[in-house]
Amino acid sequence: MGETDLETGWRLSGDPRVTIAAESVRLRYTVRRSKGSAWWRSGAKKSVTGPVLRGITMAAREGEMVGIVGLNGSGKSSLLRVLAGLQPATAGTVVASAQPQLLGVSAALVPELSGEDNIWLGTLAMGMTPDEAYFAKERIEQLAGLGEAIKQPMKTYSSGMGARLRFAISAAADPEILMIDEALSTGDASFAERSKEAMHGLITRAGTVFLVSHAAKAIEEMCTRALWLDAGTLIADGPAEEVAHMYRYYAHSIALGKDEAAKSALLRATETHPPSFSQ
Repeated sequence: MGETDLETGWRLSGDPRVTIAAESVRLRYTVRRSKGSAWWRSGAKKSVTGPVLRGITMAAREGEMVGIVGLNGSGKSSLLRVLAGLQPATAGTVVASAQPQLLGVSAALVPELSGEDNIWLGTLAMGMTPDEAYFAKERIEQLAGLGEAIKQPMKTYSSGMGARLRFAISAAADPEILMIDEALSTGDASFAERSKEAMHGLITRAGTVFLVSHAAKAIEEMCTRALWLDAGTLIADGPAEEVAHMYRYYAHSIALGKDEAAKSALLRATETHPPSFSQ
Protein backbone atom coordinates (compact mmCIF):
# COMPACT_ATOMS: atom_id res chain seq x y z
CA MET A 1 0.00 0.00 0.00
CA GLY A 2 3.07 2.20 -0.03
CA GLU A 3 4.79 4.44 2.49
CA THR A 4 2.71 6.09 5.18
CA ASP A 5 3.08 9.17 7.36
CA LEU A 6 0.88 9.15 10.43
CA GLU A 7 1.23 12.91 10.89
CA THR A 8 0.20 14.01 7.40
CA GLY A 9 -1.64 10.97 6.08
CA TRP A 10 -1.26 9.63 2.54
CA ARG A 11 -1.37 11.92 -0.48
CA LEU A 12 -1.60 10.78 -4.08
CA SER A 13 -0.79 13.31 -6.84
CA GLY A 14 -2.67 16.27 -5.40
CA ASP A 15 -5.71 14.32 -4.16
CA PRO A 16 -7.03 14.94 -0.63
CA ARG A 17 -4.91 13.06 1.88
CA VAL A 18 -5.87 9.54 2.88
CA THR A 19 -6.80 9.59 6.57
CA ILE A 20 -7.42 5.87 7.15
CA ALA A 21 -6.57 2.73 5.22
CA ALA A 22 -7.05 -1.00 5.69
CA GLU A 23 -5.14 -3.72 3.87
CA SER A 24 -6.27 -7.37 3.72
CA VAL A 25 -8.14 -7.10 7.03
CA ARG A 26 -9.59 -10.36 8.28
CA LEU A 27 -11.57 -11.03 11.42
CA ARG A 28 -12.68 -14.36 12.88
CA TYR A 29 -14.86 -14.90 15.91
CA THR A 30 -14.87 -17.97 18.12
CA VAL A 31 -18.22 -18.64 19.78
CA ARG A 32 -18.60 -21.21 22.56
CA ARG A 33 -21.76 -23.32 22.45
CA SER A 34 -24.04 -23.13 25.49
CA LYS A 35 -23.34 -25.83 28.06
CA GLY A 36 -26.24 -28.26 28.23
CA SER A 37 -27.47 -27.45 24.72
CA ALA A 38 -28.24 -30.19 22.20
CA TRP A 39 -24.98 -29.39 20.40
CA TRP A 40 -23.05 -29.76 23.65
CA ARG A 41 -24.69 -33.08 24.54
CA SER A 42 -24.18 -34.46 21.03
CA GLY A 43 -20.42 -34.43 21.48
CA ALA A 44 -19.92 -31.81 18.75
CA LYS A 45 -17.15 -29.23 19.09
CA LYS A 46 -17.66 -27.03 22.13
CA SER A 47 -16.82 -23.88 20.14
CA VAL A 48 -17.10 -22.81 16.54
CA THR A 49 -14.95 -20.31 14.63
CA GLY A 50 -16.19 -18.38 11.65
CA PRO A 51 -15.01 -15.52 9.42
CA VAL A 52 -16.58 -12.10 9.92
CA LEU A 53 -14.38 -9.99 7.63
CA ARG A 54 -12.71 -11.56 4.61
CA GLY A 55 -9.69 -9.58 3.40
CA ILE A 56 -11.03 -5.99 3.37
CA THR A 57 -8.82 -3.47 1.58
CA MET A 58 -9.95 0.15 1.37
CA ALA A 59 -8.90 3.73 2.03
CA ALA A 60 -10.79 6.92 2.82
CA ARG A 61 -9.74 10.50 2.23
CA GLU A 62 -10.22 13.80 3.95
CA GLY A 63 -13.60 15.33 3.09
CA GLU A 64 -15.32 12.02 2.36
CA MET A 65 -18.46 10.77 4.08
CA VAL A 66 -18.44 7.02 3.55
CA GLY A 67 -21.62 4.99 4.01
CA ILE A 68 -21.47 1.24 4.72
CA VAL A 69 -24.41 -0.91 3.61
CA GLY A 70 -25.12 -4.63 3.82
CA LEU A 71 -27.56 -7.13 5.23
CA ASN A 72 -27.56 -8.03 8.94
CA GLY A 73 -24.47 -10.10 9.70
CA SER A 74 -22.51 -8.74 6.74
CA GLY A 75 -19.78 -7.30 9.01
CA LYS A 76 -20.61 -3.57 8.91
CA SER A 77 -20.31 -2.84 12.64
CA SER A 78 -17.35 -5.21 12.96
CA LEU A 79 -15.51 -3.27 10.25
CA LEU A 80 -16.14 -0.01 12.10
CA ARG A 81 -14.81 -1.48 15.34
CA VAL A 82 -11.66 -2.74 13.61
CA LEU A 83 -11.07 0.59 11.86
CA ALA A 84 -11.60 2.41 15.18
CA GLY A 85 -9.05 0.17 16.93
CA LEU A 86 -11.64 -1.27 19.34
CA GLN A 87 -11.46 -4.78 17.86
CA PRO A 88 -8.08 -6.24 16.84
CA ALA A 89 -8.10 -7.79 13.39
CA THR A 90 -7.17 -11.46 13.07
CA ALA A 91 -4.95 -10.52 10.13
CA GLY A 92 -4.16 -7.49 8.00
CA THR A 93 -3.27 -3.88 8.76
CA VAL A 94 -5.16 -0.68 9.62
CA VAL A 95 -3.35 2.66 9.71
CA ALA A 96 -4.93 6.05 10.50
CA SER A 97 -3.68 9.62 10.59
CA ALA A 98 -5.56 10.20 13.89
CA GLN A 99 -7.48 8.20 16.49
CA PRO A 100 -10.94 7.48 15.04
CA GLN A 101 -13.94 8.27 17.26
CA LEU A 102 -16.69 5.62 17.18
CA LEU A 103 -19.79 7.52 18.23
CA GLY A 104 -21.76 6.02 21.08
CA VAL A 105 -19.17 3.38 21.95
CA SER A 106 -15.91 5.02 22.98
CA ALA A 107 -17.16 6.61 26.19
CA ALA A 108 -16.50 3.93 28.85
CA LEU A 109 -19.02 4.67 31.60
CA VAL A 110 -19.41 3.25 35.13
CA PRO A 111 -22.96 2.21 36.18
CA GLU A 112 -22.33 2.93 39.87
CA LEU A 113 -21.43 6.56 39.18
CA SER A 114 -23.91 9.39 38.58
CA GLY A 115 -24.55 10.79 35.13
CA GLU A 116 -22.59 13.90 36.12
CA ASP A 117 -19.57 11.87 37.19
CA ASN A 118 -19.77 9.80 34.01
CA ILE A 119 -19.72 12.96 31.90
CA TRP A 120 -16.44 13.87 33.60
CA LEU A 121 -15.07 10.34 33.18
CA GLY A 122 -16.22 10.00 29.57
CA THR A 123 -14.88 13.34 28.36
CA LEU A 124 -11.49 12.75 29.98
CA ALA A 125 -11.41 9.23 28.46
CA MET A 126 -11.90 10.80 25.02
CA GLY A 127 -8.79 12.90 25.56
CA MET A 128 -10.26 16.22 26.69
CA THR A 129 -8.32 18.35 29.15
CA PRO A 130 -10.03 19.08 32.51
CA ASP A 131 -10.86 22.60 31.29
CA GLU A 132 -12.36 21.29 28.04
CA ALA A 133 -14.38 18.71 29.99
CA TYR A 134 -15.68 21.42 32.34
CA PHE A 135 -16.90 23.62 29.49
CA ALA A 136 -18.42 20.63 27.64
CA LYS A 137 -20.49 19.51 30.66
CA GLU A 138 -23.40 21.93 30.20
CA ARG A 139 -23.99 21.19 26.52
CA ILE A 140 -23.73 17.43 27.19
CA GLU A 141 -26.40 17.68 29.87
CA GLN A 142 -28.64 19.75 27.57
CA LEU A 143 -28.29 17.27 24.71
CA ALA A 144 -28.96 14.22 26.91
CA GLY A 145 -32.03 15.92 28.41
CA LEU A 146 -32.12 13.75 31.55
CA GLY A 147 -33.09 16.53 33.97
CA GLU A 148 -32.50 15.75 37.66
CA ALA A 149 -31.74 12.11 36.77
CA ILE A 150 -28.27 13.29 35.73
CA LYS A 151 -27.43 13.29 39.47
CA GLN A 152 -28.51 9.64 39.90
CA PRO A 153 -26.35 6.52 39.36
CA MET A 154 -26.37 5.32 35.76
CA LYS A 155 -27.45 1.85 36.89
CA THR A 156 -30.88 3.37 37.68
CA TYR A 157 -31.30 4.58 34.07
CA SER A 158 -33.41 2.89 31.44
CA SER A 159 -31.50 1.61 28.39
CA GLY A 160 -32.78 4.61 26.43
CA MET A 161 -31.55 7.10 29.03
CA GLY A 162 -28.13 5.45 29.10
CA ALA A 163 -27.91 5.52 25.31
CA ARG A 164 -28.80 9.21 25.27
CA LEU A 165 -26.07 10.02 27.79
CA ARG A 166 -23.46 7.99 25.88
CA PHE A 167 -24.43 9.73 22.65
CA ALA A 168 -24.30 13.18 24.27
CA ILE A 169 -20.83 12.53 25.68
CA SER A 170 -19.52 11.17 22.38
CA ALA A 171 -21.03 14.09 20.47
CA ALA A 172 -18.86 16.48 22.49
CA ALA A 173 -15.77 15.08 20.77
CA ASP A 174 -13.98 16.88 17.93
CA PRO A 175 -12.54 13.96 15.95
CA GLU A 176 -10.62 14.04 12.70
CA ILE A 177 -12.08 10.63 11.79
CA LEU A 178 -15.67 10.10 12.92
CA MET A 179 -17.51 6.76 12.83
CA ILE A 180 -21.26 6.59 13.39
CA ASP A 181 -23.12 3.34 13.97
CA GLU A 182 -26.85 3.61 13.41
CA ALA A 183 -27.86 2.75 16.98
CA LEU A 184 -28.51 6.41 17.72
CA SER A 185 -32.26 6.70 17.13
CA THR A 186 -33.37 6.45 20.74
CA GLY A 187 -35.48 8.94 22.67
CA ASP A 188 -38.39 11.23 21.90
CA ALA A 189 -38.83 13.60 18.97
CA SER A 190 -37.17 16.44 20.89
CA PHE A 191 -34.03 14.36 21.54
CA ALA A 192 -34.06 13.11 17.93
CA GLU A 193 -33.96 16.71 16.71
CA ARG A 194 -31.20 17.68 19.14
CA SER A 195 -29.13 14.62 18.22
CA LYS A 196 -29.57 15.36 14.52
CA GLU A 197 -28.19 18.87 15.04
CA ALA A 198 -25.30 17.49 17.13
CA MET A 199 -24.46 14.94 14.43
CA HIS A 200 -24.55 17.63 11.75
CA GLY A 201 -22.04 19.66 13.75
CA LEU A 202 -19.79 16.62 14.24
CA ILE A 203 -19.90 15.75 10.55
CA THR A 204 -19.10 19.33 9.58
CA ARG A 205 -16.07 19.44 11.88
CA ALA A 206 -14.70 15.98 11.09
CA GLY A 207 -12.34 15.39 8.18
CA THR A 208 -13.58 11.89 7.33
CA VAL A 209 -16.89 10.32 8.34
CA PHE A 210 -18.11 6.70 8.22
CA LEU A 211 -21.82 5.97 8.60
CA VAL A 212 -23.37 2.51 9.07
CA SER A 213 -27.12 2.44 8.48
CA HIS A 214 -29.75 -0.10 7.52
CA ALA A 215 -31.57 2.76 5.78
CA ALA A 216 -29.84 2.83 2.39
CA LYS A 217 -31.84 5.96 1.55
CA ALA A 218 -29.99 7.80 4.34
CA ILE A 219 -26.67 6.68 2.80
CA GLU A 220 -27.79 8.01 -0.60
CA GLU A 221 -28.77 11.38 0.85
CA MET A 222 -25.93 11.96 3.33
CA CYS A 223 -22.81 10.25 1.95
CA THR A 224 -20.43 10.89 -0.92
CA ARG A 225 -19.34 7.27 -1.23
CA ALA A 226 -20.61 3.84 -0.19
CA LEU A 227 -19.04 0.49 0.63
CA TRP A 228 -21.22 -2.61 0.22
CA LEU A 229 -20.34 -5.58 2.41
CA ASP A 230 -21.79 -9.02 1.83
CA ALA A 231 -20.92 -11.90 4.18
CA GLY A 232 -17.75 -10.10 5.28
CA THR A 233 -16.56 -9.35 1.75
CA LEU A 234 -16.29 -5.87 0.24
CA ILE A 235 -18.09 -6.32 -3.07
CA ALA A 236 -18.65 -2.73 -4.23
CA ASP A 237 -17.13 0.70 -3.58
CA GLY A 238 -18.33 3.76 -5.44
CA PRO A 239 -20.59 6.84 -5.50
CA ALA A 240 -23.05 6.62 -2.61
CA GLU A 241 -26.17 7.21 -4.68
CA GLU A 242 -25.36 4.47 -7.18
CA VAL A 243 -24.09 1.82 -4.75
CA ALA A 244 -26.87 2.41 -2.21
CA HIS A 245 -29.51 2.27 -4.96
CA MET A 246 -28.15 -1.08 -6.17
CA TYR A 247 -28.10 -2.37 -2.60
CA ARG A 248 -31.72 -1.29 -2.01
CA TYR A 249 -32.81 -3.28 -5.07
CA TYR A 250 -30.79 -6.28 -3.88
CA ALA A 251 -32.25 -6.16 -0.35
CA HIS A 252 -35.77 -5.73 -1.73
CA SER A 253 -35.27 -8.76 -4.00
CA ILE A 254 -34.06 -10.84 -1.03
CA ALA A 255 -37.12 -9.80 1.01
CA LEU A 256 -39.44 -10.89 -1.81
CA GLY A 257 -37.64 -14.21 -2.27
CA LYS A 258 -36.43 -13.26 -5.75
CA ASP A 259 -33.07 -15.00 -5.48
CA GLU A 260 -32.11 -14.72 -9.16
CA ALA A 261 -32.79 -10.99 -9.21
CA ALA A 262 -30.73 -10.60 -6.04
CA LYS A 263 -27.81 -12.54 -7.55
CA SER A 264 -27.94 -10.39 -10.67
CA ALA A 265 -27.92 -7.20 -8.57
CA LEU A 266 -24.92 -8.44 -6.59
CA LEU A 267 -23.01 -9.33 -9.76
CA ARG A 268 -23.86 -6.00 -11.41
CA ALA A 269 -22.62 -4.05 -8.38
CA THR A 270 -19.38 -6.03 -8.31
CA GLU A 271 -18.78 -5.41 -12.01
CA THR A 272 -19.67 -1.71 -12.11
CA HIS A 273 -18.09 -0.59 -8.82
CA PRO A 274 -15.35 -3.05 -7.91
CA PRO A 275 -13.40 -2.29 -4.73
CA SER A 276 -10.26 -0.34 -5.49
CA PHE A 277 -7.64 1.45 -3.41
CA SER A 278 -7.71 4.25 -5.97
CA GLN A 279 -11.28 5.20 -5.05
